[in-house]
Amino acid sequence: MLKHIEELFMKYHSGEEGLSSATVEKNRKAYGQNQIEEKKKTNFFVKFLKSFKDSLIIILMVAAVVSVIIDPTAYVDSIIILIVVFFNSVLGVVQETKAEHSLEALKKMSSPTSKVIREGKKRIIPSSEVVVGDVLLVEAGDYVAADALLMESVDLAVDESALTGESLPVNKNVRDINEINLPIGDQKNKIFSSTFITSGKAKAIVTEVGMHTEVGRIAELLNEKTDATTPLQHKLSSVGKMIGFMAIGICAVVFLLEMLSCFKNGEDLSKAWVECFKTAIALAVAAIPEGLATVVTIVLAIGVGKMSKRNAIVKRLPAVETLGSCNVICSDKTGTLTQNKMTVQKIYYNELKSIQKIGERERELLSYFALCCDATIDNEIIGDPTEVALLEANQSYGRVLQEKRVLEIPFDSTRKRMTVVIKKENTYLAITKGAPDFLIEQSNLTDMEKKKIMEVNQQMASQALRVLALATQSFSSKPTEYQLEKNMTFMGLVGMIDPARPDAKEAIALAKDAGIRTIMVTGDHLLTASAIAKELGIIEGEHEAITAKELDSLSDEELLKNIEKYGVYARVAPKDKVRIVEAWKKKDAIVAMTGDGVNDAPALKKADIGCAMGITGTDVSKEAADMILVDDNFHTIVSAVKQGRGIYDNIRKCVKYLLSSNIGEVVTIFLASLISAITNISIGVPLLPIHLLWINLITDSLPAFGIGMEEVEDTIMNESPRPKKEGFFAHHMSIQIVIEGFIIGICALISYSIGHFLEHSHITGQTMAFFTLSTAQLLHAYNVKSKYSVFSLKSYKNHFLNFAIFIGFVLQVLVVYCPGIYTLFQFEPLSFTNLTICICLGLLIVVYSELFKKD
Repeated sequence: MLKHIEELFMKYHSGEEGLSSATVEKNRKAYGQNQIEEKKKTNFFVKFLKSFKDSLIIILMVAAVVSVIIDPTAYVDSIIILIVVFFNSVLGVVQETKAEHSLEALKKMSSPTSKVIREGKKRIIPSSEVVVGDVLLVEAGDYVAADALLMESVDLAVDESALTGESLPVNKNVRDINEINLPIGDQKNKIFSSTFITSGKAKAIVTEVGMHTEVGRIAELLNEKTDATTPLQHKLSSVGKMIGFMAIGICAVVFLLEMLSCFKNGEDLSKAWVECFKTAIALAVAAIPEGLATVVTIVLAIGVGKMSKRNAIVKRLPAVETLGSCNVICSDKTGTLTQNKMTVQKIYYNELKSIQKIGERERELLSYFALCCDATIDNEIIGDPTEVALLEANQSYGRVLQEKRVLEIPFDSTRKRMTVVIKKENTYLAITKGAPDFLIEQSNLTDMEKKKIMEVNQQMASQALRVLALATQSFSSKPTEYQLEKNMTFMGLVGMIDPARPDAKEAIALAKDAGIRTIMVTGDHLLTASAIAKELGIIEGEHEAITAKELDSLSDEELLKNIEKYGVYARVAPKDKVRIVEAWKKKDAIVAMTGDGVNDAPALKKADIGCAMGITGTDVSKEAADMILVDDNFHTIVSAVKQGRGIYDNIRKCVKYLLSSNIGEVVTIFLASLISAITNISIGVPLLPIHLLWINLITDSLPAFGIGMEEVEDTIMNESPRPKKEGFFAHHMSIQIVIEGFIIGICALISYSIGHFLEHSHITGQTMAFFTLSTAQLLHAYNVKSKYSVFSLKSYKNHFLNFAIFIGFVLQVLVVYCPGIYTLFQFEPLSFTNLTICICLGLLIVVYSELFKKD
């Protein structure tokens, strides 16, 4: 027995006969339970209350309360506002709750029962009862319950894809490995919790359980608290704060102006201040864009619907925009950039050829490789991926197989070869496939021939191809095992690899053109990862690739300094992926992370947006991610980036539209109060709170939804990603909002003045101001929606927006002309002349915008 096994027996008070009952309890107390611990969850009610801390939500609640205080009969407006608040809060909590099941998925991966030896007897126990020091028995078809060191093994192969992300089973055996800090994939003498035994059997001593296992460490990383707010949420929060300060400022200024006007008119200020205060508060409340939060939520929901049709399922609404603003995509290799399927690429028979250009001799060679396989691909694919690749290559390029084997020597990891004997007419043919070095040595080749074949072997290996050799022997009678695998006739080599996805190269190039860098982060070997990365255009030379060992040797400061130098990280562990993501984030990058294994889950959660694979992805990776790619296609990410950019652009348009409309309302009232305060002209109040609330909640919201449904413009992927610190109102948007708002407001005030002074009717003035304001805002939607002129047919492709504006005009006409309704709003029907004046004044905002459009 190996020395380190004996040392573990002594340390854990175990042995060949396993643990005693008393020792089981001692070890459980000393080393812990074999369970994944969950962080304490926040209950639904607390989450619901926390959702009200958003600035816009607070403003909306204040709007509802103040509306009732000012006018108790306006309870309908308050109910509408509270419904908006409730809808947004519930929607946010539901989305958050759906994203909190990562650890539950980890638990599902655990084997329900395990076989152990205790007190010399084989027992089947619940996996949660396995303790450190237990002697664990595993065989093909078992999930491993805990991390363990091998004591005995026979042809053991383990699927570790859940931890390493690599699809090929790993051959394990008992050996001394003294090197520390090895990647999981290189620890050939250990088996790990949540991995799957594909072949063979073994006996192992448990060294780690529960949260101390490799999968437990992943769970611990998932438990770490992360900032779940996205760039869009940060920016909308700043918008909300800005609106709040604006509303407070309006309150103060309008209150002073109203008080000044009352003073000039000789009114009793001790009584007048209450009405002045109510007017100021009412104006501020009405000036807040009550529909903004709902519009943004629905625009995001529309984006989610569009993305689902393009094979990208989004779990959190704000994550749509985040992907659109990312400038770094850290991607797993296997199954994401590659096909997750071994494929024969090269074949050697006297000369090296690609498989598409082989001749008759190479076809025969392929058929021999296929005969020496245990896998099947008839009704379903069963077997080792390497053998499946050989069968599929023969099916496409080789010969039809008729021969039946009469003898075989199975493959094992020590011999690294497999032999079958088939009867071929009156002779017996032995076919051996395996590692090239052994078959070359055991073949009847000259030294020159051996040298040439080894050079070809090295050439294929340098291209990251997995190389297998084949040799044969002929017998006149059925041979014995003793006669086989000696003095063979060397036939040839095949080279295979998990190839790059056909469209991944194009997707990476498109991402590069859009200013997005792709980084490969993989558990595979450096040589294989570098070869695929070069083919895909991720890197140009080997100096841009680094291993986990080299990464560990770098301090956080060194990594941060050199992070932009590396395009490939090979043999990485889960903690390395998190470290890479964190380093890029410290560089102010917005990072997307793709992956499919348990090993990817912590990095998926840590990234600004995690993208899990829908087909090959584990439950853990899907639950930890923000988005799931249904088709496992890297190209889908580029499409999602385009949609994300378009959605963010549409949200900016919506905010611009709503705020310019609200500034127009504020300007109308503010200038009227200012004129009354500084002149002897009593201009009155152009609009009542009910008029403004109707415009904000009804007239503005429908066109805003239409703007949110605008199709993404084709040129958007030619732009660079937005800088992380770029403000929401960048590129002079705030100036444009103010100018457009002033034009709308002045037009409404002119319209009011015509009715108030020329028609000598305050009600006519208010009606004209309302109709002008509504008309200007409805038409302004066409200005905001795109860069195209309103005289271009492209401006009318958005059918929902066309319908929304039509409905807006219908509602506005009903409010002004329908008996009963116009009385409720304190309006009166307008004459044809006054109606024409209102429409003409409303069109002035279109004229202004057309002057500044390129097309």
